[in-house]
Amino acid sequence: MNRSIHKSLRTLAISTAFSGVMLSGASGALAQTGNLGEQVAGAWTIVAVTYEQAGTKRESFGPNPKGFMTLHPNGRYSITLMRSGLPRIASNNREAGTPEENKAIAGGVLAHFGTYSISEKDRTIKFQIEASTFPNWDGATQGRSIASLTGDELKWTVPTPAQGSGTAYLVWKRAQ
Repeated sequence: MNRSIHKSLRTLAISTAFSGVMLSGASGALAQTGNLGEQVAGAWTIVAVTYEQAGTKRESFGPNPKGFMTLHPNGRYSITLMRSGLPRIASNNREAGTPEENKAIAGGVLAHFGTYSISEKDRTIKFQIEASTFPNWDGATQGRSIASLTGDELKWTVPTPAQGSGTAYLVWKRAQ
């Protein structure tokens, strides 16, 4: 590759990276002033997951949950939640875990993806779940009621949690 083409490609790569950084910062600022869909679009990390049933509360994914959510402006989404400190599989083969290891891991992970839509009027997010690590949700449509959206924090309730009854409360922080 000649020196001129190499220099042009490097300049283009640097310009593209700089533009991406500038646009991501601009979209964060715009998101706070736009409609609800613009405000929730983006990448989020989980802060807390609390499950409540019959007046009893517990942290579904422990005191320090791990998780990431992407709500793309094109209507696609992906969510992954997991408990901190999941057991390592002694065999070092993910397909050869013991029943105890598999149970702990399955109970400590929830992921799903598909499409989503926003209702400004109801302040809800509807997820059309294509697939989930909890197969009972495959093909389901579920709503999340937005309790608050302030700054870089999003709080919602899940009226149909994977536990089958009760209510889940999630707190998300915009990923930096």
